[in-house]
Amino acid sequence: METKSNLYRKERIYGYLFILPPVLGLLIFTLYPVIYSFYGSLTDWDGLGQMSFVGLSNFKDLFSDDLFYKAAFNTIYMMIGIPIGLFLALLLALGLNRRIPGTTAFRVIYYVPVISSLAAISILWNWAYNGDYGLVNQFLDLLGIKGPNWLANKYTVKPAIIIMTVWKGLGYTMLLYLAALQSIPRTYYEAAELDGATGFKSFRHITWPMVKPVTFFIVVTSIIGGSQIFTEINIMTPTGGTEYSSASVVFYIWQKAFGNLQMGYASAMAVVLGLFIFVITLIQFKMNEKSSYEAD
Repeated sequence: METKSNLYRKERIYGYLFILPPVLGLLIFTLYPVIYSFYGSLTDWDGLGQMSFVGLSNFKDLFSDDLFYKAAFNTIYMMIGIPIGLFLALLLALGLNRRIPGTTAFRVIYYVPVISSLAAISILWNWAYNGDYGLVNQFLDLLGIKGPNWLANKYTVKPAIIIMTVWKGLGYTMLLYLAALQSIPRTYYEAAELDGATGFKSFRHITWPMVKPVTFFIVVTSIIGGSQIFTEINIMTPTGGTEYSSASVVFYIWQKAFGNLQMGYASAMAVVLGLFIFVITLIQFKMNEKSSYEAD
């Protein structure tokens, strides 16, 4: 008969075996690339030959690079779509949370873009934004408006990409909000009605506070994802747009790494981008801690 200590030892071994695959995945596919990228940022390397240590030279060049600042501005600018998407998704979730016919069909319709290929959607929107035969300009023509060549105009290319990204992620955000709304106990609203609260007051004091954890999750993940926007840019504006007006930081990293074979310089940009995402995420967590509450 096995002793208690032997059983405990076996359970501990099995426990280690179960957590071994994700731990190895973290070490091999996350931690090692991060460390290697940081070391690469301190070198002059073309990705093929030998690395030459140059210290902080890449970072010094980076902070005097006008194209990097332009790409960083474009990346932050395109994050305007995050609050727009949150607002529209919450409105849709509030509407689809009602017991009316056809809500299931609309949920499916809005979620289809989420599960569709990002590359395919980018190509479709590229056609839609075409200045000569695009659907967007054809619709504007019906209203008597002369539409621009959206993706070739430095003033319209970023709004055009924002519209596409908001449309693409709307269903996912809506679904999260819908799940949050359906988890709110009906007794809260019934108590508010007894106290004479209007619909807006119920939303302000019940609905919005209860969906704040979901909002926090969406904002954090959206900023992380928005900071790494690449596929849409690469397909819709392969050169980075007129006067580099649509290039994102990741697009610039890719261009330097695989177009110019400046792996060391690209790694320096990746390190700066990673630090930016880390700091912004940390600030959001701190702000969320201050505004968190516990519902009885």
